[in-house]
Amino acid sequence: MEKEISKVALANSLGVSRSTLYYKPKQELKDLKLRDAIMETLVEHPAYGYRRMALTLGIGKNRAQRVMKKFGLEPRIRHKKPGYGRKRSLSGIPNRTQGISPIAPNVIWVGDFTELNFHSSKLYLATIIDRFTREVVAWQIGFHHTTRLVLDVLEEAVRKRGAPYIFHSDQGSEYTAHACLQWIVDHKILPSHSPKAKPWKNGHQESFFDKFKLEFGKPSRHRNIETLIEAIGRYIHYYNQRRIHSALRMPPHAFFLKEIKAYKTI
Repeated sequence: MEKEISKVALANSLGVSRSTLYYKPKQELKDLKLRDAIMETLVEHPAYGYRRMALTLGIGKNRAQRVMKKFGLEPRIRHKKPGYGRKRSLSGIPNRTQGISPIAPNVIWVGDFTELNFHSSKLYLATIIDRFTREVVAWQIGFHHTTRLVLDVLEEAVRKRGAPYIFHSDQGSEYTAHACLQWIVDHKILPSHSPKAKPWKNGHQESFFDKFKLEFGKPSRHRNIETLIEAIGRYIHYYNQRRIHSALRMPPHAFFLKEIKAYKTI
C-alpha cells in the first residue's frame, strides 16, 4: 500500500505553509451562512427579492443580490406588470390625486375590488388602502360587486380611522352610483375618479391586488367560504403588519405608527 503523504511533506511540495492546507475562506463561510438565512426567509416571505431580503436581514442590497445570484436563490412568486389599453376619459369627476403626493395618513384613500374564483362561484374582495402608508385600512368580501359592498368597506374604514380628505377609485358603476357619491359627500370627503379604462391611474390598488393574487394563491384550495375568509384575513394582516413594503422599507402598519408618533411630537 502506498504510504500516505504527511501534511508537512505535501505543504513543502506545494511551496506553501502547512496552515494553508487547513484554511477555509472566511467569505465562503459567510456566504453559506447568509444563504441559509435567505432560504429560511423565503419560506415565510416567498415573494421577497434581494431588496426586501436586504431590509429583512439588515444587510446591504448588493450583498443580498450577489449571494442570491451565486446560489440561484429567487422568490418563488414573481410579479409581472400588467399592460393596459387606452381609451378616452368619460368621467365627470376629476382625478384629484393627479400630481399629489400625500405626506400624512388619512389624506388620500384609494378603493377597488377584485374578482375571486371560488370553486363554482365568484366572490369579490373590496379594499381601501391609505395611499401614504400603503396599509389596507379596511376590506370586505361580497357575493356580488355592488354599491352596497363598496359602502360596507367605506363605513368600516371610517369607523377605524375617521374620514380622509379624498377618496379615489375607478369609474366602475359601484363607485359612480348616486348612493356611493352621496355617502362620500355627506361625510365631507372629496370624490376622485381615474379616467375611464385607465386602471393604472389607481396604481396602488392594482399593485396590491397583483401581489395578493400571486402570494395568496388559488382561493379554491380552501374547503369552504369560512376558511377562505379567515385565510384572506391572515394574508392582509401579514401584508399590513409583517411584509416589508419596498417603498417604505418597513411594513405599512409600522410606517403608519411611526408617522403618527412623529406627528404627535410636532
